[in-house]
Amino acid sequence: YLLFLWQGISRGPLVCGRQLQGTVSWDYSCALKVAFPTGDEDGDKIVGGYICPKNSVPYQVSLNTGGAHRCGGTLISPLWVLSAAHCYNPGIQVRLGEYNLRVLEDSEQFISAAKIFRHPDFNRRTVDNDIMLVKLATPAALDNHTVDTVALPTACALPGDECLLSGWGNTVSSGEKVPARLRCLDAPVISQRQCWSSYPGKITNNMFCGGFLKGGKDACQGDSGGPLVCNGQLQG
Repeated sequence: YLLFLWQGISRGPLVCGRQLQGTVSWDYSCALKVAFPTGDEDGDKIVGGYICPKNSVPYQVSLNTGGAHRCGGTLISPLWVLSAAHCYNPGIQVRLGEYNLRVLEDSEQFISAAKIFRHPDFNRRTVDNDIMLVKLATPAALDNHTVDTVALPTACALPGDECLLSGWGNTVSSGEKVPARLRCLDAPVISQRQCWSSYPGKITNNMFCGGFLKGGKDACQGDSGGPLVCNGQLQG
């Protein structure tokens, strides 16, 4: 499943209970209100949420091009990484065990991509089927601590399920502020009815929404391709 975090509702890796549910995709502005805001206004515009505890997201990877972070990704097996199709670049280097992008730590593994497979029906205009698999040139060395895989889903996430989104994306809704350390955001799954109502004509049957209807918290540029994990399974 492709996870979309649109504006106040974000797209990206979605993780609930350490299970991968999909991959994050973003478009338009970050952390803005959707069509029907609810509750009190939250003046906190920390789009990236909070700094993840170190080694708490061992399946998170950074896709680099030209030595710079481009997108997130999720390690789903020692040889395979899931990301977003719009992150494609033939020169991708996969960086595992990353935490602080500006500091070399003993935990990192830098592995080239052997093959890259974009969904054959990826539509850049509608962002439908925005999913990509990267085969690593050599298997990742798993240590169950700094580098590990995440479980694939056995069922779809339900509205209200709390999920974990992570990445090194922009942390402000206006301008640019890219963090060095990995950031996390806890966000609920939104019902399809609310998702369709908020973004009429934008959400396909291959997408679902997670986030906050009142805005202020979201995934943003640089989080694309990252994990959304619900109940321990990757959902987006």
